[in-house]
Amino acid sequence: MTLRRYLPTSLLLLSSLLVLSACSSTPMQYHTLIPTQPAAAGAQTKADFQLQIMPVRIPVQVDQPSLVIRDSDDRLTILESALWASPPADEFHDALAFELENRLGVRDLAGLPDTADQPVLTVRTDVRRFDSLPGSHAALDVVWNIEFKNGQTHQALTCASLISEPATAELDSLVLAHQRSISKLADEIAGTARQWTRNSATVCP
Repeated sequence: MTLRRYLPTSLLLLSSLLVLSACSSTPMQYHTLIPTQPAAAGAQTKADFQLQIMPVRIPVQVDQPSLVIRDSDDRLTILESALWASPPADEFHDALAFELENRLGVRDLAGLPDTADQPVLTVRTDVRRFDSLPGSHAALDVVWNIEFKNGQTHQALTCASLISEPATAELDSLVLAHQRSISKLADEIAGTARQWTRNSATVCP
């Protein structure tokens, strides 16, 4: 016959609390793609069109509450104690809007009605890759489309950007590298939009 020892209920409760305390000892860290200040100086001249930035599409593998880093060609790691301040697609949209508003000198309509007698530039962004490689770099592969409506005139241009920014093994460095990447993307979109709305023969950068 096997003898079993039963711990008092109070000891069981105490041991459970200690286990839970140990599991929750790692503090949660929240990260954002939105910098405190735009990376570039403000627009010298205000764009002569309204700006509308549509929701961003981002790969589902990295569209997670936690930061996702790439360990190798075939393996990703979800960092459960490192969280985004909001969903990554929203973070990317708001960071891009923040940078574009600064470069173009106009505010994103953000779903508000546009002024009927002013042209509207609509920006659509499809993020194909959003890679975070600790100790190496942060990489973006983005297909973006700008659409210009001016009265009866309607034209569109689709371009692609491949951007890579160096990063150390620290998570803060990776996030800052992504911020710089989005800033460079905003440079390309804003510069192309200003030229293209004046000259439809403008090509992608």
